[in-house]
Formats: sequence, structure tokens, C-alpha cells
Amino acid sequence: MARVTVEDCIDKVDNRFELVLLASHRARQISQGASITIDRDNDKNPVVALREIADETLSPDDLKEDLIHSLQKHVEIDEPEPDPAALIAAGGVSVASDADDEDASETVNFDQMSEEELLAGIEGLVPPEKSDDY
Repeated sequence: MARVTVEDCIDKVDNRFELVLLASHRARQISQGASITIDRDNDKNPVVALREIADETLSPDDLKEDLIHSLQKHVEIDEPEPDPAALIAAGGVSVASDADDEDASETVNFDQMSEEELLAGIEGLVPPEKSDDY
């Protein structure tokens, strides 16, 4: 491929604006020392990036994901949630009750709590005292 045109790349990336974002991000990666996947042929980094996209040596989805991660300030780590079947098999979720110091070692099993026990617990709650601060 002697020259790269937008039409060569638009088949791989539908949106021209997104193509510009991906190619510029890839050109910055190349200028920072990332290895290229095609022969340079004395081309500059933006042309190399466009040629990589046109030749499909890089996945546009991978480039998009990498661009998103590079722009994020706070990256949340997706941790797998506990398997509900494993929790049920283990006997449910237990929480220490801190209502009384003597009952602090007691655990409450939510899977086996009856409606009457729940209502009794709700009735035992005390509303917060009102103050002039609010």
C-alpha cells in the first residue's frame, strides 16, 4: 500500500472522528516507543498508525479500549461478585449484631430470618434525637 487514504481505514472504523482519535492515539504510542506491526517505509508515525488500522494488524476495538484507559483518571477494578450459590451452600451471610455488647458475638442469618423477627427488630429501633443544627 503506497498511500493510505481515509477510505482504506473507514471500512475498519465506521466513524471518521473515531478514526482520527484512534490513529492519533496509536501515533502517540509509536512516538513513545511502542513496537510497530508493519514496515515503516520511511513513513511518519501518523501514517504508520493509519496503515496499521487499514491493514488490520491492530484491532480497532483494542485501540479504543486502550484509548479509554489512557484517558481515565480513576480506574475501577472489576472484582467478581461472590457466587450466590456458594453463599447459600455456606449457610448464608452472617453479620455481627452490635446492639448489645453481650450479644456482639451472636450472628444473624438473613436467609432464615422470619417476618416476625424482622418486625421485632424494626420495632426495637430508636429514632435519632432531633437537634437545632438541622
